[in-house]
Amino acid sequence: MGAKSEVHGRKRGDSPLEPPSGYESEISNFLAWVQLERGLSKNTIESYESDLIQCAIFLKEKGAGNWQSVSLDQVSTWISSLTLGGYAVASLARKLSALRMLARYLVSEGNLESDFTELLSNPKKGRFLPHALSIEEMEKFLNSPDLNTVQGKRDRAIFELMYGSGLRVSEVSSVLANAIDLDDGFARIFGKGAKERIVPVGGQAVLAIRNYLHGGRPHLAKEKSGGELFLSKRGTPISRKMIWVLVKDYARRAGIEKNLTPHGLRHSFATHLLMGGADIRAVQEMLGHADIGTTQIYTHVESQRLQDEHANFHPLAQKSENVN
Repeated sequence: MGAKSEVHGRKRGDSPLEPPSGYESEISNFLAWVQLERGLSKNTIESYESDLIQCAIFLKEKGAGNWQSVSLDQVSTWISSLTLGGYAVASLARKLSALRMLARYLVSEGNLESDFTELLSNPKKGRFLPHALSIEEMEKFLNSPDLNTVQGKRDRAIFELMYGSGLRVSEVSSVLANAIDLDDGFARIFGKGAKERIVPVGGQAVLAIRNYLHGGRPHLAKEKSGGELFLSKRGTPISRKMIWVLVKDYARRAGIEKNLTPHGLRHSFATHLLMGGADIRAVQEMLGHADIGTTQIYTHVESQRLQDEHANFHPLAQKSENVN
């Protein structure tokens, strides 16, 4: 590893990680080459070194004894493990860039028959996924509207329907009163692309909507009002923007510190269902996702959040705390 010490100005052993046997000479030679031929900065080369050692350790554990025996599937598995580990897209891109450069270098030097990174796609910026509320937080939020007021009855019905059925804000603002069957507990919803789907309406949402229809909507309806279920003070359909404002306002009143949005209610719906063991295909259908891959995003809940849910709500976990 002499080239490595010359490149980095440090001796072997200074790094917290060392490359496994079968990988070290190629990494050392590559780092010396990349400094001489590419003129990369010391910090970049040290990052590449760390990335490649990390990769080599992973590949060794997966059964690849050296770079010559590495497969595309093994490299893809490494990238997937990093993604699930929470690495930022920029970090993933750098790690893959270092590995690609190494593979191409080894091919050019005749030390590798083919580039095992050739078919790998670049990491893409993940879609933002809002935090799901805990069950306790959701209860506080849903209980925050004042049911003694017309607006409170309406707002409680909106939130119960959004969380109880996983509706988009656009679907809630446009849903018709006659599209909801309160007796049988389902609603006909027109989602993206005017696609119709049937979604269940839970018991709490049914009660909240009945209460709103009896003591809320009649006071909001005007002569010009249409058939939309949720109306503004002017008797017009409530807007998506207003629902956003309401969610923010009630979250503040309930003491919710998370940045809650209308989509956060939909996300909480999906997350709580999946955490409870619901079939992902059923959740896909209820959410109106054309691609199950979109629904699978909701399954990537941080392990810490799962641990928190277990500690907070599992009776045995609570019992053990009481014993201690």
